[in-house]
Amino acid sequence: MKKIAILGSGNMGLALASGLVKANYVNAGDITLTRRNLSALNTYAEQGYQVTSDNRQAVTESSVVILAVLPQQLNTLFEQIKPAINPQKHLVISIISGVSCQDIRAKLGNDVRVVRVMPNTAISIGQSMTCMATDNAGKDDMDEVTRMFETVGAVVTINESLMTSATALCACGIAFFLRAIRAASQGGVEIGFHADEALKMAVQTAKGAADLLLLNQSHPESEIDKVTSPKGCTIAGLNEMEHQGFSSALIKGIRLSAQKAGGLYND
Repeated sequence: MKKIAILGSGNMGLALASGLVKANYVNAGDITLTRRNLSALNTYAEQGYQVTSDNRQAVTESSVVILAVLPQQLNTLFEQIKPAINPQKHLVISIISGVSCQDIRAKLGNDVRVVRVMPNTAISIGQSMTCMATDNAGKDDMDEVTRMFETVGAVVTINESLMTSATALCACGIAFFLRAIRAASQGGVEIGFHADEALKMAVQTAKGAADLLLLNQSHPESEIDKVTSPKGCTIAGLNEMEHQGFSSALIKGIRLSAQKAGGLYND
């Protein structure tokens, strides 16, 4: 098993660690989690993960280095780990929004193998949509990273120029779809259901809608056509949502998130 260091064990880093262990890709003891406040990792230490606040030590003891800090913390992290990076030993994987492979190699060395990856928090339950790209890693490295993230969801390789767009659609998208489910459940309360009932109905309905597309390999409009009838209640509701800007609001939100994601590191 490879030794993996996750530098910056916040929500995404911990979700990744949990997902990899649940999928039996590695054992908990093969993962080193770093964080400045180690008390936040007590539960993970009890589960067998290695924990430390020393990023350089974590890199030295690992062969796969996953960068998971906030963009504004990245330059400090580079200064800490650069002396320990060995291009022959280490594969660097970044899950940081707005940071290119070239940005990383400019700080750690041009011959360092870098793969840029964008999962989402559903990785913790094996349901991530993960996008990945590189500008210098070889096929073996890409195959290994693909295998790693396929254990915790679906993976697609894209051009690096689209990675900030992938951040908005897939990573931020988790929050967007959750907000839509929350709104549906609130609508359910307004028409007579108790809050817990309405949330359960909205969640299962959303899951069913997604599974229809995945299993049937169909387009949303073809599935919508099956549930709409002339002068019916579904088309009335859909048209009212469109009059209120439902689709355009979602599109604008995704576009703005992509613009923000692209500037996080430079800002």
